[in-house]
Amino acid sequence: MFNKFLRENKTAAVILTVLRLYLGYSWFTAGFHKLTGGFDASGFLKGAIANPVKGPDGAVVFGWYVDFLKHIALPNVDVFNVLVPWGETLIGLGLILGCLTTTAMFFGLVMNFSFFLAGTVSHNPRDIFLGFIILTAGYNAGRIGLDRWVVPFIRKMAKKETGNVKHKASA
Repeated sequence: MFNKFLRENKTAAVILTVLRLYLGYSWFTAGFHKLTGGFDASGFLKGAIANPVKGPDGAVVFGWYVDFLKHIALPNVDVFNVLVPWGETLIGLGLILGCLTTTAMFFGLVMNFSFFLAGTVSHNPRDIFLGFIILTAGYNAGRIGLDRWVVPFIRKMAKKETGNVKHKASA
């Protein structure tokens, strides 16, 4: 019942727009400040590796993630110095404009969980909660936005491509 409300109701679309704009502004400003103010992820990565998330027994909880940071992210920090600020900025733009909303929110959640796994709590739990609401709502979250035109266009193009593949296969 709640899922149907989120996915189909016009009142929900208005509420989702407010949530989407709030999260979009947060993502956009975080990314924009990194783009314009200079950004270097190496300090964050080194800190997350040196102080990993530990359980009550003192054991590292996400050892696999620490290994990822140590062996992939830190040696390729230049790539992450581009991906993080641009990713945050584009996620913010997608949410603010309501364009490819579910895609933007999916990648926003990936980034939120990445920060969370690295031990940064901050506002991540709130953003994850709101992000899942937006992701669950699907198209309705971007209905009051560019998705009103973009999603039907993409569906039309996908249908046309599927039709061409079937047509070619039967020829």
